[in-house]
Amino acid sequence: MIQVFKWSENRYVQIDKFEKNCWINMISPDRQELERLSQEILIPADFLTDPLDMDERARIETEEGVLLIVLRIPDYDEKNSEVPFITTPAGIILTKDGSIITICSSDITDLLELYVGKGKYIVTGNRSGFVLRIFLRTALLYLKFLKEINRRTAEIEKELQKSLQNEELIKLLNLEKSLVFFTTSLRSNELMMERLLKTKTLELTAEDEDMLEDVIIDNKQAIEMANIYSNILSGMMDAFASVINNNINYVMKILTSITILLTIPMVISSIYGMNIKIPFQHSPYAFLIVIGISSALSLSGILFFIKKRWF
Repeated sequence: MIQVFKWSENRYVQIDKFEKNCWINMISPDRQELERLSQEILIPADFLTDPLDMDERARIETEEGVLLIVLRIPDYDEKNSEVPFITTPAGIILTKDGSIITICSSDITDLLELYVGKGKYIVTGNRSGFVLRIFLRTALLYLKFLKEINRRTAEIEKELQKSLQNEELIKLLNLEKSLVFFTTSLRSNELMMERLLKTKTLELTAEDEDMLEDVIIDNKQAIEMANIYSNILSGMMDAFASVINNNINYVMKILTSITILLTIPMVISSIYGMNIKIPFQHSPYAFLIVIGISSALSLSGILFFIKKRWF
């Protein structure tokens, strides 16, 4: 899918064909759309296909006067019950004729809430400002999702304190996977933006440079938050795993104690079941004597285990 916008009257208005200084938004394009755009606007083909690779890292590349910026943006997939928070690459291409091309497997305007054609306009007609606002929205979205991950972790922790089931531990493991994805993507974004700031590849005014530095600071904050949450999550999983192991050990200790205590009367009854001469065999109180001996020995075993704090 291809959407074309033109900056007019302080907002982007959707148009039907490619023009100079326009914004082209490509959403999971097919092969024909990629070939058409590459031929009409003279863009290297790999600049259009690289951002569609889910494993592509954040980077910048220049070829024949065309600048490619690959950015890793966060995404929430409700259908993915295992790892709901993921990251996906998005490409920003600045062409020689002044146009801007955004390409992603998802709609970048929805992911980053760019409010195209609506009352609130985060995007601008200035190319450097446009790119920087996408960077800013990406950093803020990371912070938003990290807070949501932290909230879900707290909820699962409460459930774990009650149930201590494997299901809750698996949920924590999936959240930890999301934090690993976030940390890796945030670090690659940081390297890309710092390189963009140092190399002056993008024409930036003094105000734009200040904004980019602020975005880098927000990105660093997101990295620190992701690391902190990841460490807390790892420690929590280790703690609850230890609690589960301790509970299992306690149960096994109780079962072992019960088995030992039940073995005492079983041994005595086995001895008195033999076809040999045994004490009290002619006594009318033999059964009561055997029961008394078994009970006394079992009670002694219980007192011994209580003294050793097995119960």
